[in-house]
Amino acid sequence: MPATLAIGDFSRATHLSVKTLRYYHRVGLLTPADVDADTGYRWYTADQIPTAQVIRRFRDLDMPVDHIHAVLRAPDLYTRNKLISEHLANLEQTLAQTQSAVASLRDLLAGPTAAAPVSHRRATATMTAAVTTVVDKGDFLPWYQGALAELHATIEARGMRATGPAGGLYDGELFTDERGQATVFVPTEAEIPRLGRVEPLVVPAAELAVIEHPGSTADLDRAYGTLATYVASHELRLDGPIREYYLIGRQDTADDKQWRTEVCWPIFSTGADD
Repeated sequence: MPATLAIGDFSRATHLSVKTLRYYHRVGLLTPADVDADTGYRWYTADQIPTAQVIRRFRDLDMPVDHIHAVLRAPDLYTRNKLISEHLANLEQTLAQTQSAVASLRDLLAGPTAAAPVSHRRATATMTAAVTTVVDKGDFLPWYQGALAELHATIEARGMRATGPAGGLYDGELFTDERGQATVFVPTEAEIPRLGRVEPLVVPAAELAVIEHPGSTADLDRAYGTLATYVASHELRLDGPIREYYLIGRQDTADDKQWRTEVCWPIFSTGADD
């Protein structure tokens, strides 16, 4: 029979506080070997120490309790390893996002850099295949990636081809209220038949102030800031969705240093072709 430990001794053995052990018992993650019916005092066995150590390390890696519960109760090694691998992949993605944010902040604190030039462009009406929805800002990136992949797959399946870079139309509410209408589109040579979320859309003609942002979209706000300052100072602003064109993006290369994004602000027609 394995040796038993009172909850205090088990706490010292595992470096898990008594409060934490009580919580793990309450949620069914680590159940004591015995609970005194009269006093409610918890007893653990030495055999439970390795399980407690594994739980502690998973929590050090920010794995949610319900995920740990699933790992510990996985029916086989394959399922267990898959769950762990998925969490590690999420950690790596979070780390990459943190590193990108740190690099962007260091660059910002280093002082202003030469701003990219702002130009004017008169965009003509363009036939596209598009996906449109109302999306929360926090869900935008996975929605965008899924929509863009669906567009390219549908265009290819139809035997059609893209005639220009993908783009997006984003209503002001997406920025001001963190929820608004977003459209991702790919220009096509002809009208595409509606299929699932993909539908034909004529992106209207517009006069635009344009700035090109090189690199990751993590600091795309800097391009937005420069563009907004230009439009405001020249008193050119028009209401309407912001446009983005993905000249080189994640669909072309995983190296975000090579990405090129145009941000386009609708403006009054000036008659200039610069």
